[in-house]
Parts: sequence; C-alpha cells; structure tokens
Amino acid sequence: MNEQALTVDVYSEICPWCYVGKRRLERALKAWDGVPVNVRWRPFQLNPTMPREGMDRRQYLDAKFGSPAAAQAIYDHVSTAGAEEGIHFAFGSIARTPNTFAAHRLIWWAGHQGKQDEMVERLFRQYFLEGGDIGSIDTLSQAAADEGLDRAITVTFLAGDEGVEEVKVEEAAGHRLGIRGVPYFVINGAYALSGAQPPEQLVAVFRGSVTGSAAGKVGG
Repeated sequence: MNEQALTVDVYSEICPWCYVGKRRLERALKAWDGVPVNVRWRPFQLNPTMPREGMDRRQYLDAKFGSPAAAQAIYDHVSTAGAEEGIHFAFGSIARTPNTFAAHRLIWWAGHQGKQDEMVERLFRQYFLEGGDIGSIDTLSQAAADEGLDRAITVTFLAGDEGVEEVKVEEAAGHRLGIRGVPYFVINGAYALSGAQPPEQLVAVFRGSVTGSAAGKVGG
C-alpha cells in the first residue's frame, strides 16, 4: 500500500443514510486531488438483536416508529436526500427487514477477493432498489455471483463460520470508538466524521488529515 495514501474506514450498515453517504464519499473522491485514498468498509449493525431470519417489514416499522405515517415521514426525508444523489429508494418493495450479519460477513469476504466496494454497492441496490432479502444465503450468493464471485464457494462460505469472529472484532472496534450512528468515517485512524456528510466536508477532512490540521480527532 502506498505509504502516502489516506485510509478511510467507513463504519456502515445496510441502511439508507449509508447508501447516501457512499454516494457523497464517491463524489468527494472524484473532487479530491491529493494523495491516493484507500477505502475499507467496516461492519456496524443497527439491529444486532434482529432474529436471524429477519422480520416482516410492516411489523418492524410499527415496532420501531409506532405507525406507518411516522415511518413514512422519516423515509420521505432520506428519499429526498437519495434522489439528490441519484438513488431512487423503493422502500415499498421491501418485504422483510433482515439480520445483516451475514451481509457484513459477505462484505468482509469480498474484501479479500478485491471486490469489497462492489459488494457494498450490490447489497445496497439489492435491498433498497429491488427489495431483496439480504438476510438469505440465496440472495447473498446471487449478489456475489453478480459481482463475478463463485456462487457455490460463496454458499459454502456463508454456511460456515469463516469471518464470524473477524467481523465481530471489527464491529467491536466501532463500538469502542463510541459510534452511535452510521455512516461513520475514520481517516488514517486519527480523524472521525459522523453522518452522510457533504462531499466538500469529506474533502476538507482529507486535506486536514494530510496536513495534520483536521478537526474531529478520534478520542479527542
């Protein structure tokens, strides 16, 4: 790895604001004219106690927001932000809210195949645009195949326990940072930025990380 490169660890869930944050990060990377940037996706479950098989979407929304109207108001807000980034959320197509741990394992594994960013993008699309059940091995293995990974090998991986402890360790690292919401960006292990920030804000932190003048030091 280029010693002069910036490393951006993105603590992320399969959540709508993380999808918006990914688009804004991509715009920041296009605008950045400094040293190379290496992006690494890190796991952070917002619903870690979700049953392994997931939950009916309507039941989940009622339990979390109290009513369909309350949920709609929140989704209208993120839908507006998404549209500005070219994301047209299809929340009505989602039938089940998944447990995302297997998805995070797949993202971790895809990273070892040089396909991590592609897999993150694929899972966002699968869930938020196509309503896919990304808690199921079948859906996840198809997502892997769509990105050029071997489906049978992916099924074997997801059915086993490879990566389980590693993903847990990475998620625990996020909790030690005090993360309460995602996306959460950690630049060079030293500077943090929380939320789906505008591209210019990300670029400012990139620049400050290079010069040592960025605000928002981790642990500061």
